[in-house]
Amino acid sequence: MPSDLPKTHMDQPSDQANDEIDLGELLDTLADNKKLILVITFVACIIGAAIAFLSQPIYRADSLLQISESSQSMVEQLDSLSSFFETKTPVQTEIELIKSRMILGQTIRNLHLDIIAAPKFLPLIGHIVARQLQRFNEDDTLSSPMPGFSHYAWGGEAIQVDTLEVPDSWKNKEIVLQATDGNRFKLIYQDEFILEGEVGKLIIQHLEGYPHPVKIFVTRLQSRPDTLFTLTRRSIGGAIQQLREDLSITEVGKNTGILGLSIESENPEEAVRIINEISNTYLQQNVEQKSAESQKTLEFLEKQLPELKEQLEAATSALNDYRIRKGSINLDIETQNILTSTVEINTQVTLLQQKRDELRQKFTEFHPNVVAIDKQISRLQAQINALDKKIGVLPETQQIILRLSRDMEVNSELYTTLLNHAQTIRVAKASTIGNVRIIDYAIPPDLPVKPKKILVMAIALMAGLMLGIVTAFVRRSLHHGIKDPSVIEKTLNIPVYATIQHSNSQKLIEKKLKNKSMPDGPPLLLALEDPEDLAVESLRSLRTTLHFAFLEASNNIIMITGPSPGVGKSFVSMNLAVVMADAGKKILLIDGDLRRGAIHKPLRMNREGGLSELISRPIGLHDAIKRVPQANIDFIPTGEIPPNPSELLLHERFGQLLETVSKQYDLIIIDSPPILAATDAAIIGRLASVSLMVIKAEAHPVRELEQSVKKLVQAGVNLKGVIFNDIFAISSRHKYGQYIYQYDYRSKK
Repeated sequence: MPSDLPKTHMDQPSDQANDEIDLGELLDTLADNKKLILVITFVACIIGAAIAFLSQPIYRADSLLQISESSQSMVEQLDSLSSFFETKTPVQTEIELIKSRMILGQTIRNLHLDIIAAPKFLPLIGHIVARQLQRFNEDDTLSSPMPGFSHYAWGGEAIQVDTLEVPDSWKNKEIVLQATDGNRFKLIYQDEFILEGEVGKLIIQHLEGYPHPVKIFVTRLQSRPDTLFTLTRRSIGGAIQQLREDLSITEVGKNTGILGLSIESENPEEAVRIINEISNTYLQQNVEQKSAESQKTLEFLEKQLPELKEQLEAATSALNDYRIRKGSINLDIETQNILTSTVEINTQVTLLQQKRDELRQKFTEFHPNVVAIDKQISRLQAQINALDKKIGVLPETQQIILRLSRDMEVNSELYTTLLNHAQTIRVAKASTIGNVRIIDYAIPPDLPVKPKKILVMAIALMAGLMLGIVTAFVRRSLHHGIKDPSVIEKTLNIPVYATIQHSNSQKLIEKKLKNKSMPDGPPLLLALEDPEDLAVESLRSLRTTLHFAFLEASNNIIMITGPSPGVGKSFVSMNLAVVMADAGKKILLIDGDLRRGAIHKPLRMNREGGLSELISRPIGLHDAIKRVPQANIDFIPTGEIPPNPSELLLHERFGQLLETVSKQYDLIIIDSPPILAATDAAIIGRLASVSLMVIKAEAHPVRELEQSVKKLVQAGVNLKGVIFNDIFAISSRHKYGQYIYQYDYRSKK
């Protein structure tokens, strides 16, 4: 069957509301939530200030190392064959070498970095409080403890432990050291007493069930009696990993060979010690490596020298014996040249073979350097074979003397060369320097590098602003209440009769009404307390609009309802009645909310003897109507709250009552319950010629309004329009300004 409902958009998805986002709407959102944004920004700045000024200062110590190209040693410079084996060490290789367990492990052992000893502070804030208290004390002065917390550290406490050996199961776990009187202390593990010792003495304690004893050597302890300290013996692997993470190594510039080492720590002196120790350890390792290369070459030569000496003595003896037997033999010039050439070539071959043996300790036979020496030896061997053929055609006596002389001179030349070489290496070893040079040692920093107060505050400010803005838009996206009256007209096809601004004066009135100690007095109505308020001006505009709405009305009854409680329908009903009365109308205001009606409170009337008694006829109309002279209106309260409000309103006597009073008054205004909360509004609305629904700004989603209108229309209620209530004057000026045409008539003084 055809529907008699008005043509609205109730059956269409509410998503068809205007989803366009414009700059004005975004600015409105920021303006509406400016207090929230400021509060969040302020809190963020407070947190940032706390971080900037209360955080533990972090200091950085740094040093510079120069890594020169791996140059030839003194031995290699004197050895013409060493040019084959010159290499260069990449900077990245040196960086990895510094980060190796060899360097960092030695640093940790030298500085005892695997032992962590620190005072025990009050949890959460103890470290901060102690640091602030220490600022007001002189150096090395202990701060006074808070009462009841004397076992905690409060500034000025210090401890240094050089030896701490514990069972493996205790490593990386907290051990407690408690100071006692006279430089003595107790060691406690898991609430069990372990040992008692004295500062400056090595303490060894054997424990039952553990194969190794506990050893501790405390070199310094500055504290009050009973103060607690925490000790931790880290594993060497864990200590190396932590130091590797804290250490930063970068090349300064590009291809400069200069490395910058830096580390950050809460203790600037400790950071300096660590960086300088790493630099010295690396330098020492580099020098030892170069010295080790010289030592290996020297050992090889010292092994060859005795053999060459024996060969030289044997060759010399053989030549002398032959000359004694044969007498003096003179060699011609050609034979002398052959002898000289043979000695030179055989000497070169022997030196090359020695160098090849030295290389074979490092490389395989297929290494390019080894292959190059093999080719040189082969070429020289061919020359030796050619000379041997020339020797073969000489007389036998000259051949023998030539070979014996060659052997003696070759061995003599080799022995002299290697002897000089060995002596040179001994000198070079004593003066060995590495290819690493420490340019700058670390020095104690004057200022901390963290926290950077200005940067932290700037980040906190920006983060607070961003978080506030994001929160504002998240609130806007989560809040589906209608802000724009035009959405109601477009979506529900119902006119907006009035837009009422938020009133601060009304807020003050509501606070007064909540004060139960206030005595009875005149009515507390905005239209009486502040008749020039913009909300009252809006009701005057509504009064004009209602004049035209009643041109075709069947009676002079207005019902005012709302979708849900708390939208301001009672506020509109009471103040509209006063505004109508100011225009010379005779007004009757009826509190039709027989469930939670409370209009009698601001009117300073009693609830008893009202509508519920009037319908059930315990009292008459004259007794039910209360006069409000200050507002020039008549009022019927709810009366006693009945158990069956709907049934009472459905009684025919309620309709008869309205017919009677409509003849006596110019306008009847009935404040009814919310339509979604009860069916009372639908019952009352059928008896009124004009029904208005009060909607609070930003309080209702579209679907809630659709359901409210649908229930009223289905009940046959003549819903004339909507009153858009409680619009903040500072909120969304760009959007709502076109709906607010009130003028301020405040008198100028």
